[in-house]
Amino acid sequence: MSSWENMLEGKVAVVTGASRGLGRADALALAEAGADVVITDILIESDKNNEAEAERFGPIAQVMQSTNVMYADKTSQEIKKMGRRSAAIKMDVTNREKIQDAFEKIKDEFGKIDILVNNAGTLDHVSQIEDQSDEFWERDLNVNLTGAYNCTKAVWPYMKEQGYGKIINMSSVAGTLGGFGQASYSATKGGLLSFTKSMALEGARHGINVNAIVPGIVETEAFKMGNAKMNDRMISRTAFKEPGKPEDIANAITFLVSDKANYITGVGLNVSGGIELFTF
Repeated sequence: MSSWENMLEGKVAVVTGASRGLGRADALALAEAGADVVITDILIESDKNNEAEAERFGPIAQVMQSTNVMYADKTSQEIKKMGRRSAAIKMDVTNREKIQDAFEKIKDEFGKIDILVNNAGTLDHVSQIEDQSDEFWERDLNVNLTGAYNCTKAVWPYMKEQGYGKIINMSSVAGTLGGFGQASYSATKGGLLSFTKSMALEGARHGINVNAIVPGIVETEAFKMGNAKMNDRMISRTAFKEPGKPEDIANAITFLVSDKANYITGVGLNVSGGIELFTF
């Protein structure tokens, strides 16, 4: 049997929304497992238009930009120090033309694309239905669901041509359990699970595995910005009575995109500390 060490050696991965939080952890874990990793995000430290980009995408993006919580270039440099190839590319998952350009650039520079992690997402739209913002509803659909569709469609020809590919879509327990005041977020995350199954069926004949991760309460920068009392209530629902770490998600992804998981496709893997269980 092959070793777990360097099990992604020679693979090229693209992670969207990877300047912080889960995306950053995913990128670092993939690199530690041997992959070359491309970081993409709307916020790149070296970009001069970050303030305008953050304004377009809402409160969390604005806070992260204003407090410099963006580490796309830094993450890429950390990966290079591991001896892997890496790049940080500005990419908006709602802009199909820019996505095509970015994937073409990655293919030209890195030679191929083996892994795509559709991590980019929004989660700051919280209000009951009568107060839901139509604008944010559309934004959440465009980023969380259509964004994954856009990136999957762009990378598909490359994976199909090489007869190999691994795609991960980032869902949420809000997509399986629902979320009070989270109509748009829950709907998009639930939609990703159905999208995953459909792509798994289409991809199987081309050697492309498509799976979803279903995170629970994870201690990211965005989580720490939330209401402390509400966070404690959610944590108390988990079987472990504690939040997960970004690395917990990253480790599950690393397994699913490795050849250790070649016979797994179309699943939504709960990495949630048992929040979906009947806990009391």
